[in-house]
Amino acid sequence: MTDDTPATGLTELHARRFLTTDAARADKVARWHAKGRRTARENIADLIDPGSFVEYGRFITAAQERRRELAELVVDTPADGIVGGTATVAGKPCAVLSYDYLVMAGTQGMRGHRKSDRLIEVIGRMRLPAVFFTEGGGGRPGDTDIPLVSALDVGSFALWGELEGVVPRIAVVSGRCFAGNAVLAGSADLRIATPDANLGMAGPAMIAGGGLGNFAPEEIGPAKDQTANGVIDLLVDDEAAAVEAVRSILSYLEPTADGGEAGDQADLRTLLPHNDREAFDVRPVVEALADFDSVTWLREAYAPELVTALARIDGIAAGVIANQSTHLAGALTSDASVKAADFLVLCERWGLPVVSLVDTPGFMVGPDAERGGLVRHASRMVVAGAQLSTPLVGVILRRGYGLGAQAMLGGSTHRPLLTVAWPDAHLGPMGLEGAVRLSMAAELAELPEAEREERVATLTEEYRKQASALNAARMFEIDDVIDPAETRSVIAATLRRAS
Repeated sequence: MTDDTPATGLTELHARRFLTTDAARADKVARWHAKGRRTARENIADLIDPGSFVEYGRFITAAQERRRELAELVVDTPADGIVGGTATVAGKPCAVLSYDYLVMAGTQGMRGHRKSDRLIEVIGRMRLPAVFFTEGGGGRPGDTDIPLVSALDVGSFALWGELEGVVPRIAVVSGRCFAGNAVLAGSADLRIATPDANLGMAGPAMIAGGGLGNFAPEEIGPAKDQTANGVIDLLVDDEAAAVEAVRSILSYLEPTADGGEAGDQADLRTLLPHNDREAFDVRPVVEALADFDSVTWLREAYAPELVTALARIDGIAAGVIANQSTHLAGALTSDASVKAADFLVLCERWGLPVVSLVDTPGFMVGPDAERGGLVRHASRMVVAGAQLSTPLVGVILRRGYGLGAQAMLGGSTHRPLLTVAWPDAHLGPMGLEGAVRLSMAAELAELPEAEREERVATLTEEYRKQASALNAARMFEIDDVIDPAETRSVIAATLRRAS
């Protein structure tokens, strides 16, 4: 070994390492920037703490040496189009992976699959939260160096799926995300996307190849469709906002803080309308209960009759579900049941307590509702709530009627660790007027219509007194009736003691 061998080796190392960086492809990067986009390495650098990235497989190239020169592959296919490793975010360990759209449209090469297999397996062993930027075109044809017939034996999808419930997984989608890339996004616990995102189980070439027509990429799974149907959990303005959202969501996984600042809790006394038939936006209630700037709304465009959010309440990270009376009076539809069940399962996976704010007339019933599979979806919501091992606290804001209210409370008013109501709330097996009409059907049928409606109104008002929160508390169907201004402190005290 000569004296200059180490220096020669270091020179080659640094030269090859340079070829894996954005600086080595300045023209491609400039064109990408001109489209308002950031590179894979830029997104990772923005997310993680400076100097914390431990990269895996940076020197691999596409498995195409039988058809292309090695030197060309080194320059044009750095890291085989997927950058990944471990790092810290705000000082906490994390794994991060990103497909690189500047390498063959972010397609999944065979060596890239070996890298993702390796990293996903390491993520499970190290129990690291994982962030995956999944933009790309799916499986890549043309890799010649590895004998293949179908490539259906790649392990990434199963390995990524096995991490469900083991570690938190967040996918970020910007631009085109088709086929295998979309499956990785769809298999994550949460999906964050930008307005230019397209998610689809197949891209244009595969759709056309299947004889299903010719479509532009923009027509396949656009963000506006994928937010409305619940595929996208959080839509943000751009990649910078997506990275900031990832940081916020990861912060909910951190240990409980000693406390947090919130607004004047007396404001809660005036947020509900006096007329209990009048709709109101429940989001200000959530924001008033939560610490300042701590609320992240999820799936806002999907089933808006139910609100789901992550928040901190006096420093305690929690999931919040709430009925939204501005949509369908807050009734629980099939979609709302799916949204609730998915969210409750997410909170269980991530070990987050749940706060349920109840104001519902029950499930949206009838022939049309049943055609949407309501029985299956509603029951799944009940099961998800009943199976929570994390703390659950229920607050009946105004109306807690029927099976819908029970579903919001894990199946029973006694299922949460604590169930309280606000003073003007009412509870019943169904809507008050409906209960009167059902229980008094024979008597009412004998009355003239005008007299009948007057009788219904009188009986409903009498039933209202019986169904009051204070009367339910007297029968010990709920644990307490509280001043709305006490809600935050009662929730925080219960959750802190449960932890």
